[in-house]
Amino acid sequence: MSNRRTTALTLAAAVTGAVAAVGFAGPTHAQDQVQCFGISAAGQNDCANAAGTHACAGLSTVDYSYEDFKLVDSAQACTDQGGQLEASVGINEDLAG
Repeated sequence: MSNRRTTALTLAAAVTGAVAAVGFAGPTHAQDQVQCFGISAAGQNDCANAAGTHACAGLSTVDYSYEDFKLVDSAQACTDQGGQLEASVGINEDLAG
């Protein structure tokens, strides 16, 4: 392999690695957010639910379930939106009705 081709392949690998590292770093703001239960519409939850009936974001099937959460900026933001900070059974009738 020529020196020029080796250099080009090395550069391409370095750029690919740098792009992948940025992709894996993700946003840091999620670390400061809190889980707010009872405020997500079906399919709008942020992660697995408390009951273990699904294991990923966007898989909730019930509007405003207290078993599903969305991430919000603070505990105050959660209560302002009508949610609660702990999982429980049932749905948030205030938002569903």
